Amino acid sequence: MKGDFDGIIDMTGTGSVKWELTQKVFGEESLTPMWVADMDFRGPQAVIDALKRRAELGVYGYTFRPAHLNEAVAGWMERRHGWRVDQEWICFSPGVVTALNACVQVYTEPGDRVIIQPPVYPPFFKSVQDHGREPVMNPLKLVDGKYEMDFEDLAAKAETSRAKMLLLCNPHNPVGRVWTRGELEKLAAICERFGLIVVADEIHADLALNPHRHTPLLVAAPQLAGRTIVCMAPSKTFNMAGLAMSFVLIPDPEQRKAFQTFMEKAHLTAINPFSLTAADAAYRHGDEWLDRVLAYIKGNAEYLRDFLTRRIPRLSMVMPEGTYMAWIDCRPLGLAPDELKAFMVSKAKVALNEGKGFGEEGAGFMRMNLAAPRSVLEEALAKIEAAVNAL
Repeated sequence: MKGDFDGIIDMTGTGSVKWELTQKVFGEESLTPMWVADMDFRGPQAVIDALKRRAELGVYGYTFRPAHLNEAVAGWMERRHGWRVDQEWICFSPGVVTALNACVQVYTEPGDRVIIQPPVYPPFFKSVQDHGREPVMNPLKLVDGKYEMDFEDLAAKAETSRAKMLLLCNPHNPVGRVWTRGELEKLAAICERFGLIVVADEIHADLALNPHRHTPLLVAAPQLAGRTIVCMAPSKTFNMAGLAMSFVLIPDPEQRKAFQTFMEKAHLTAINPFSLTAADAAYRHGDEWLDRVLAYIKGNAEYLRDFLTRRIPRLSMVMPEGTYMAWIDCRPLGLAPDELKAFMVSKAKVALNEGKGFGEEGAGFMRMNLAAPRSVLEEALAKIEAAVNAL
């Protein structure tokens, strides 16, 4: 019997990037799309119902952010993460990438150095380089199949580069680490010692896989409240990235005012009435749906791990502690990054994100989206298996 997340949803004609632009982006037909970081699952019924009620009003005028949305955000943070946030901290942005770019421009100057920890989400690089700042690399270390922060290197880079800011990805995309309280405390000590402003991308906070638990940076290190900006969103959690809604938590009043002023001058403060409706409903009524979808994603991760072990032993995966991404190690195939990309597209007929796009440290890896029906995952793995066997 099929479960809630096993059904295939026909996205034809919807403008879906994942399903309708795959051929254009990858240049091949008949690809199984497992690249764009959104889910193939229907969102919570409470959200769907709330959107229907809002749509039926027939009036979609200018919309402000009401107090009850802040209440819903704060309630979710306390309920799911044990973090009691002041509602005055909450600012809004169309997306976390927009917020990252805004923070780099607001809190640094051209020529300033910004520390990032590759392999990491590609917009981290662009948010630094596109605005005339200089990235300083503090690569993660892969130790016995698990990524770790290199704190010694971080301290050395912070001191010698005189960096102004650090961009933190927690949980980490693409390697799936959910940083522990101890790791965050070590990071915080270095940031405090060298005066680094921290912009924490915690968009995957709600997607920690059991038994792992997300720890917000400011829960682990409340002393960083005067120098930390936290970016979060309902988009990955509830599969509503297209609704363009995220929120930014800024405890320091001066930092908050600077961020809000920048967003107002850029005319980025308007909110879509459907974004407001969906986020409010999700944060109030989405707990049970999220628990079920997390169990399904974990099951997909375990299925992938077991499949690789039994049937494609030349490949392996870094088991995710959070997110719905799998970071697959394809280095034993002996293919250069461009060859590996071409192999997956032309031979395996599967659309994945190439690891090199996450930094040089990602060369030889591929990122696979696991938020798909099990049958889609099975199809993709069977195609990869056949292609690898034909090498």
